[in-house]
Amino acid sequence: MTQVIPKRRRLEGITDYQARRNMLKSGRARVVFRKTNKYIIGQVIVSEEAADRVIESVTSKELLGKGWPENKEGSLKSLPAAYLTGLMLGKNSQTKKITSAILDIGLNRNIAKSRIYAFANGIVDSGLEMPVSEKMFPEKARIDGEQIKMSKEIKTIKEKIQSSDGTRAPKAKETKTKNKSEAKK
Repeated sequence: MTQVIPKRRRLEGITDYQARRNMLKSGRARVVFRKTNKYIIGQVIVSEEAADRVIESVTSKELLGKGWPENKEGSLKSLPAAYLTGLMLGKNSQTKKITSAILDIGLNRNIAKSRIYAFANGIVDSGLEMPVSEKMFPEKARIDGEQIKMSKEIKTIKEKIQSSDGTRAPKAKETKTKNKSEAKK
């Protein structure tokens, strides 16, 4: 009897090959949602013969250039930030002639009304077609940022994104850390 050894990426918890195969069979673009410790990352990916090609990529860090308050920089992975990141990704994708896509959450848990579905709600609100049930989306009050007392800022950022032509926001200020030799001077 032979023993079947699972693929390395499956053992490491990186890839669900069965879900990936089903997405590739559909022939549609994938909207990939990823969550880090600080940011939300969204990508539109088209699968070609032997490789994936990233068409558009957006992170929630770009919201700083759209007017997100710098003193609230720690909340760039909040539910409203996920919604706005999805809205920005959907708007930018339409300039690249992407009209429909499927949601790829990877190995994230599928939880209704979570950041994943706030992100998907932003994509659907941008006009991109995506097969997602409306029941999965969070309440409008949570998306508008009432729980973190940022509803005015989020409303203005949303208007900026919707009125933009899909171009990138200016880069956020990056803080440079001093190396040890500069710190001694």
